[in-house]
Amino acid sequence: MPKISACIISYNEEKKIEDCLRSLLPVVDEIVLIDSLSTDRTLEIAGKYTDNIFKQPFLGHIEQKNLAVEKATHDWILSLDCDERLSERLQQSILAVKDRLDNADAYCMSRKTFYIYRWLNHCWYPDIKTRLFNRGSSRWGGTNPHDHIETQGQNIVRLEGDIYHYSFDSISDHLQTIDKFTEIGADELVRKNKSFNLFSPLTHASWIFIKLYILKRGFLDGFAGLTVSVLSYMHVYIKYSKAYIKRKQLGGAQSD
Repeated sequence: MPKISACIISYNEEKKIEDCLRSLLPVVDEIVLIDSLSTDRTLEIAGKYTDNIFKQPFLGHIEQKNLAVEKATHDWILSLDCDERLSERLQQSILAVKDRLDNADAYCMSRKTFYIYRWLNHCWYPDIKTRLFNRGSSRWGGTNPHDHIETQGQNIVRLEGDIYHYSFDSISDHLQTIDKFTEIGADELVRKNKSFNLFSPLTHASWIFIKLYILKRGFLDGFAGLTVSVLSYMHVYIKYSKAYIKRKQLGGAQSD
């Protein structure tokens, strides 16, 4: 039977990491943790579940996760964030295919988000993620901080069950993340010389609001759905605005 390495990256996750690691125990054969020099009890808690803990100043989400994959003993990798955990149904689905993992190139599953006070059943669901993969043919890619698995093969099998995502504890928490992630995202847009203009913040942000609130029926998620849709609009608007300003600054002061 193929063995699975769980790969996790962390930074000051003492409130959530234990539930994440505990959910992995029934299905994986080792847990590898790359920690970005946490100053809370993250490492103390993680030490109860694994000895494979490596300290690494933060390199970027993609780089940090690929480093965790490199440190793994086994070729099959199961990756979670610290604020995620496997549902019981997903645990069962993984165990059901574990002895024949090589029949697919990778495995994906839905992710369900708990936002502040309720589950989101529409605007951020099912949010399909590829999280079980063979490192010989897959690796983390994308644009920081929005990483995803890039797989050479085409046979990606969807498993039943959800990754439970305990995202934000408050609107303030969400706003702080927006500020941090938009800074990283704007830098990546400029670094990769992506195409955008004066109207990009408005057009991209408007599309994300329409997608989440109307097309994905986020309005059925009540006030939480409206809040997520509005703050997602803000996230995209701020990211492209920051990128536009950064490019202006690099090119010298100009009038529009």
